[in-house]
Amino acid sequence: MDSTEEATQFEIPTHCKAGVVVNEGPGFHVEVQDVPVPEPGPDDILVRLNFTGLCYTDIHTAKGFPPEDSHSPARYASPIPDGVPDEIAAPIMCSASTIYRSMIESNRKAGAWVVFSGGGGGVGIQGVQLAKAMGMHPIVVDTGSEKRELCTKIGAEAFVDFKKEQDPSTAVIKIADGIAAHGVFVTAPAAYKTAISFVGERIGAIVMCVGLPPAGTTVLGTDRCQFVSQNLSIKGTLVGSRKDTAMALDFARRGMLHQISEALPLNKFPGAVEKLREGQVAGCIVIGFNREE
Repeated sequence: MDSTEEATQFEIPTHCKAGVVVNEGPGFHVEVQDVPVPEPGPDDILVRLNFTGLCYTDIHTAKGFPPEDSHSPARYASPIPDGVPDEIAAPIMCSASTIYRSMIESNRKAGAWVVFSGGGGGVGIQGVQLAKAMGMHPIVVDTGSEKRELCTKIGAEAFVDFKKEQDPSTAVIKIADGIAAHGVFVTAPAAYKTAISFVGERIGAIVMCVGLPPAGTTVLGTDRCQFVSQNLSIKGTLVGSRKDTAMALDFARRGMLHQISEALPLNKFPGAVEKLREGQVAGCIVIGFNREE
């Protein structure tokens, strides 16, 4: 093997920094601690984190809901294309892949009016960009000037502030050709209670369930006559596949997914988790493990 073929060698440390959940349950908090570096098995890949995104699923897990298996078999690793910065790729690997899968399964086409209910957060804000890239007309229903500014900056054609509008569904219907949305993507648990109202009298609309509320806390439905007379569908999706991740990363490579995250150093990890828990994050937060302040 000549020098051009030699693999780059890295020294694997015995310990690393990590955000550790303390007092798992409703009263949890996160501390940055030194922890042992895990030993990869024969089908595992050991990843050195540069940036990681924070997701509300992390909050669910810290509260004691069943965690996902954190051991990323090697076959599930996704290469990041050249030209896509890590702080952009980090949330794409989770939120953009997730909402892309939901958008594909919704079967909405170019020209459709699509509502992102709770769309000022990480998943919704990626959906807005993807919808714009696919030729759809994205509307965000959320609240706050910071979320309004970010959503309109990255492509939302309208932002309906549910705290300022007396009737948000009427506002959405007026924007969407006076009929209503072709598709509604519910990206925040609290947004389920009003999701169906955004389809108005639109025939053949679909409501996509994306945001994950705690089990047993949310019921979504309407009068059965509305399902029948309007050919209304409600469908859920969970996560994206490796193909969805590759597609989302390619949108970023082509300049169609932009940075929607606030990049913070490692010592801000605990405060960032609290900010996310309180619903005060516009877009995403990513933590830089090689940044100290």
